[in-house]
Amino acid sequence: MNFKESYDKKKKLIEDHITEYLPSIKIDSHILYDAMQYSLKAGGKRLRPVLLLSSCEFCGGNESEALPYACAVEMIHTYSLIHDDLPAMDNDDFRRGKPSNHKMFGEAIAILAGDGLLNSSMEVLCSDILKTCNNPEITERKLWASHEILKSSGCRGMIAGQVADIISERNCQSKELLEYIHMNKTAALLTASVRAGAILGGTDDKTLADLTEFAKNMGLVFQITDDILDVCGQVQLTGKATGSDAKHNKLTYPSLYGLDKSKAIIKDLSEKSIAILDKYKSKSMFLKDLIMFLTDRSF
Repeated sequence: MNFKESYDKKKKLIEDHITEYLPSIKIDSHILYDAMQYSLKAGGKRLRPVLLLSSCEFCGGNESEALPYACAVEMIHTYSLIHDDLPAMDNDDFRRGKPSNHKMFGEAIAILAGDGLLNSSMEVLCSDILKTCNNPEITERKLWASHEILKSSGCRGMIAGQVADIISERNCQSKELLEYIHMNKTAALLTASVRAGAILGGTDDKTLADLTEFAKNMGLVFQITDDILDVCGQVQLTGKATGSDAKHNKLTYPSLYGLDKSKAIIKDLSEKSIAILDKYKSKSMFLKDLIMFLTDRSF
């Protein structure tokens, strides 16, 4: 099975099951379910859940046992996109080629749909942990993986990065602030996905450290590439309008370093990631191909 087939298989597994983890909602509030489902089923790369499943397999685990955690991560990511698109944030009318959630359901319902997805992700994690309370070793892994996911998406991770990103629009812009934004806003949840999958798969400390370093580099590659695509990407490929970062005076790698230097940084980070994985030989082929896929996205 080649990289694309393997990626698509994992992606399909997520998309076939993710709405099964949405809670049932009474008819009086059914618009909430519709709004949550609308964004959850809007497509996308499903990168974070695919990473979680892949790192679990890499460490000897079973992807079916990691599926609830992968779906929870995608719920968290989707909630963040709904809130990102709101007028008070990035004010984007489109996401993945479709109208943003607030354009379909209004701002109030969009905010609540995001809240609903975040809370539902916690329900998913807790429900799965409860299934194995009689097995302390497995339960400890599940608790650890859940903690990684929730910590990375909160005020010590993704939300902290979002706040710094907003502040950067009106404060001095620096290399240190730029790295802080990207490491938290984007790389934190990507890294947590890898770490959670590895933990569920029964990783050892050395492998976890290597995968963590790989994931941090990959997170930066992903976000720098997004920054470049916002400057010179094609709307039909990105699914949203370009030029948003410049319009909001966002601190990005292209704005600080220029396009050529930003592309050189991507190349350097990708090479470092592959070097980390080299010692694992054929077992690491999917993750190596993944970092190259992210690097080669069309500019």
